[in-house]
Amino acid sequence: MKTAVMSQAAPAKTSGPYKRIVLKLSGESFAATGERGISMQEVVHISSQTYRAKQQGVEIAIVIGGGNILRGAQFIAGNSSVHEATAHYMGMLATVINGLALQDALESLGCETRLMSTLKCDGVAEPFIRRRASRHLEKGRIVILAGGTGAPFVTTDTAAAQKALELEADILMKATRVDGVYSDDPEKNPHAVFYRDLTFEQVRNQNLRVMDPTAIAHCMEHNLPILVFNYRTDGNIEKAVRGEPIGTRVTSGKS
Repeated sequence: MKTAVMSQAAPAKTSGPYKRIVLKLSGESFAATGERGISMQEVVHISSQTYRAKQQGVEIAIVIGGGNILRGAQFIAGNSSVHEATAHYMGMLATVINGLALQDALESLGCETRLMSTLKCDGVAEPFIRRRASRHLEKGRIVILAGGTGAPFVTTDTAAAQKALELEADILMKATRVDGVYSDDPEKNPHAVFYRDLTFEQVRNQNLRVMDPTAIAHCMEHNLPILVFNYRTDGNIEKAVRGEPIGTRVTSGKS
């Protein structure tokens, strides 16, 4: 996988339909396929796409998962020596580790960034304050949001939905390893049906794998559209920002 180091360019005027987006990156996007931990090759690959998307003039905040390092729910399975809440906090700290890797990768390409965390991590991340985060975005910085919601028993999907609403994003974009939303897991069922457009009601009624139910409920209540797309296809983040027809778009269905 080849990536090129790019020099900083002056921010462009917004050329797509969105002024501000929140991009949700799962922990698996930080690791090589089928592996755990952090692969800087993968991180630079997704950072390069994000850099190019930023040149479209859109404001970008990124919410990150930590499953490549540790998933709270999986960590406690069959393990009574760790409290479930503790395991979730460990998962939140994993997102900070991913955030540091992503920050350095983006800055190596010439991006100006800020890493913010809902958990207090003095020395490595700013505390998340909505007005400060919004101001960073207005100044053209990519804001990386770690720590989930700062509370256990809440997924980073829900954190992404909450942050998108707090920051008044135009859309929540979820980057995944498949092309969008299917009727079944396309990695296991080759006959799974791909959906280009869905409503929130269809997602809930058919129990489709988009985001967790709480995140869907937040987006549905506040009419925040979701785009699910494949980050592994180079150029897809830029295409998503430009509003090109990739992935699956989930909306209220009302024009």
